[in-house]
Amino acid sequence: MNHRLLPILLLTALASFHGAVQAEKADRAKPMNIEADALRHDELKQTSVFTGRVVMTKGSIVLRGARLDVRQDAEGYQYGVVTAEPGKRAFFRQKRDTAPGAPDEFIEGESETIEYDGKSDNVRFITRAELRRYRGSALSDEITGAVIVYNNLTDVFTVDGQRTTPGGQAAGASAGQSGRVRAVLAPKEPAPAAGGASAPAAPAASGPALRPSNSLSGGAK
Repeated sequence: MNHRLLPILLLTALASFHGAVQAEKADRAKPMNIEADALRHDELKQTSVFTGRVVMTKGSIVLRGARLDVRQDAEGYQYGVVTAEPGKRAFFRQKRDTAPGAPDEFIEGESETIEYDGKSDNVRFITRAELRRYRGSALSDEITGAVIVYNNLTDVFTVDGQRTTPGGQAAGASAGQSGRVRAVLAPKEPAPAAGGASAPAAPAASGPALRPSNSLSGGAK
């Protein structure tokens, strides 16, 4: 039987807190909800394989691809590997935490394989990788490379270019591609002044007022 659009609440354990409160994003504590055409689950190994138009949501996280392999470790952390159809790329999207009143920010990424590590909150984009940051609906930053690793807790990413052959062509790259990392980074907008008002103009320098004169000598003495 073809289980088309099969909604499943999978591996709902929450990540535990040890000692002081950690800087964990709310998405880490949310359950995975997955839709796919078919599922194979191994309860003993705590692994699941979803195939066919897979869509996974976890809080604000959205993952799409042709296949998703999910596992959970003994501590309850979740891990997922999404692979795309041949010739296509899998898709990732997540909302960023922003200050009250600031525009919403989103991270989007695409690659042939996407690995999600729920314990370290890392997302790894492998092969034809692209990472984009949006502020509101405007594209802010754009990064491309062979492998991009993004850490959601620290907001730090690393990018590796493709290995090049002796002739200078990127190994495994298609025509028109190179082994170089490419980035477009928009400047940060300055923080508004308190109360939204602009800074007051500097006061005029003190001194005697100037009197107008119609003659070069300044008039008869």
